[in-house]
Amino acid sequence: MGRWRQLCAAVLLELLVVARAAEQSVTQKESNRQVCSGMYSRKAWGGAVDPFILTKFIPPKDAIPEDQDPIVSLVVFEWQDRHLVGKPVPPPDNTIYICDPPSIDAGLCKEGQLGSFITADNATETSRSQIISLAVHLKNPDPITYEIKRTGYYCVGTFGYSDTDYSAVVVFRNAFGELPAAQIAKLPFYAAITIVYAFLGLGWGALYYLNRSDILAVQNYITAILVFLVIEMFITWLFYDYQNRHGLNTGAKVLLVVDAILSAARNSFSFFLLLIVCMGYGVVKHTLGKTMIYVRWLAITHFLFGVLYSVASLTVTPENAGPLVLLVVLPLAGTLTAFYIWTLNSLNLTLKDLTERKQTVKAAMYRKLWWCILSSIIVIFAFFFVNSWTFAGQGDEDFVPEHWGTRWFILDGWLNLVYFADVAFIAYVWRPTANNRRFAMSDEIAQDDDGFDLASRDSLTFDSEDLEANDSATPKPPAYDSVPSYNAPRSGGTDGARDVSPLPAPKPMKMAAMPRASLDGETMFALEDEAGSESDDDDRGRLVR
Repeated sequence: MGRWRQLCAAVLLELLVVARAAEQSVTQKESNRQVCSGMYSRKAWGGAVDPFILTKFIPPKDAIPEDQDPIVSLVVFEWQDRHLVGKPVPPPDNTIYICDPPSIDAGLCKEGQLGSFITADNATETSRSQIISLAVHLKNPDPITYEIKRTGYYCVGTFGYSDTDYSAVVVFRNAFGELPAAQIAKLPFYAAITIVYAFLGLGWGALYYLNRSDILAVQNYITAILVFLVIEMFITWLFYDYQNRHGLNTGAKVLLVVDAILSAARNSFSFFLLLIVCMGYGVVKHTLGKTMIYVRWLAITHFLFGVLYSVASLTVTPENAGPLVLLVVLPLAGTLTAFYIWTLNSLNLTLKDLTERKQTVKAAMYRKLWWCILSSIIVIFAFFFVNSWTFAGQGDEDFVPEHWGTRWFILDGWLNLVYFADVAFIAYVWRPTANNRRFAMSDEIAQDDDGFDLASRDSLTFDSEDLEANDSATPKPPAYDSVPSYNAPRSGGTDGARDVSPLPAPKPMKMAAMPRASLDGETMFALEDEAGSESDDDDRGRLVR
């Protein structure tokens, strides 16, 4: 009994040590017999230790009889050397992998290799990396260590030669730390994007401070999400850095849960902000009324379902996922669809309203936003199409081994870049300026095209012959005696200068420049001038004899 207690304690200690690294388990089940992972050499990323793969078999719970010696076949190889594992034979077997008595009789392996994997005769000379093939005795299994000399995709394969249940833990330990090799690139990525968000927030904060007396309500929401994004990206980087230093222990799991909650909050906040911006909040409408309450409730509901989905994805494995998972997925998909439909519909209504009121500058802002959303959708679909085409062009078994180092960017990295581009664009278009409130509260002067323009003056040209013809055809009024000239003699013998006006000649005056109310680089506002006009009812002059 004391021996078994010591053994259990040793196993628990080994599991605690294993939990600190990128570990995977292998069992006798066909789907769990082989595990693979990418590994970097020490020169690739640096580190304090040489990378290695540690395989530790756990003794069976039941005592093994003295007359039995169960054996498990083990092979460790790099993926590009997989053709060196096993030997081809005539059909129907095609390839033999395990060294057993019939294989020994056929000359495929030697008696000392009984229970191990068969390798090619020239495997040692032609393999790119070392190939280990062993027969592990479960009565007293020793840890098997495989040293990594070059970057590649390494696999550990097992097979129950004695047809007994077995389990083992495989630790993939890289030189840089305990983070899986496929995720190490996330450390510099999230560190860089955190710094970029910080600089974006500093630029926005400077404009916010300089124009703090003229801030719109929607700009306060943009300020909040920029601060939130800096915190959320920093927590994500902190999680990967902590896991790389200490493994996936309790502290790392707490950070993982916090990061999942922050990610759900970011998604909800982003959809909320995009929806109220598309509704024209702050620029076209000063308030949304009760609609704002509905939008907030939709965002809160989406956040709650997002948290439930994150918790389910962390606790439920794909093998154990059942129909109950739909209770979490379907509500989240429903709120997401509601955001999409509501956002696009609101943007179309806002553009239609601004176009009908001939608010060209504001309409141009929302038209840019429409193109931004459309471009993001096109980029996302194009990226998925390229990835699907790439995956279809590769063999299923070769895709992961050849792209394990870049899968993180396909699944996570590029989406963060698209999201950053959208946030930066909205922050630039809706940036604080010196005339925020004047721009939002004023309407642009409508420029109608129905009136007279310079291009229509050619249609007003008349022909002199046509005018004469019209004059001859039109009956003339009766003739009146012309007013005698001032130089002509008056009746009664009096001479006078009748061709000189008794009133002084009008002097040409320079027209005063009309004041124009406009904003440089923003818009033109309608400012009413209520200056009174002078009356022209008085007679301008009378002739007095």
